[in-house]
Amino acid sequence: MELKTNMIKLDQEVPTRDQAIRIAGQLLVDGGCVEPDYIDSMIARNNDVSTYMGNFIAIPHGTDSGKKYIKETGISVVQIPMGVDFSDPDEDQEQLVTVVFGIAGKGNEHLNILSQIALFCSDVSNVAKIADAKYPDEIISLLQGVGN
Repeated sequence: MELKTNMIKLDQEVPTRDQAIRIAGQLLVDGGCVEPDYIDSMIARNNDVSTYMGNFIAIPHGTDSGKKYIKETGISVVQIPMGVDFSDPDEDQEQLVTVVFGIAGKGNEHLNILSQIALFCSDVSNVAKIADAKYPDEIISLLQGVGN
């Protein structure tokens, strides 16, 4: 799987987690990876089980029933320098996210991608590099090998 520059949005200001997921999902739609209904599946998945992973990242992906909307495996990246709160509205603890990875995986391909991104981002300095990137090519270079 190859991350492409048109699947990356830098310097976004996003007021809600749902909007952050919609941006990540729309990149997957525009990239030809999913049908538009997949975005609602991503939001439903996050409402069921948070896609917040810690270290300022979230990895939203669709529900099992949303897999029917996936055309091909893809990944999108949304950089939100000021962050967006991914916590449940009923919780007091903020879960600040500065990088959102939208994932669509044919079959179970997304599990490997999820694992690789989580491993890469377990080092918070790697997340900071992605959050500070000025150009999509920088992010592609940082994530080279993720999902392979």
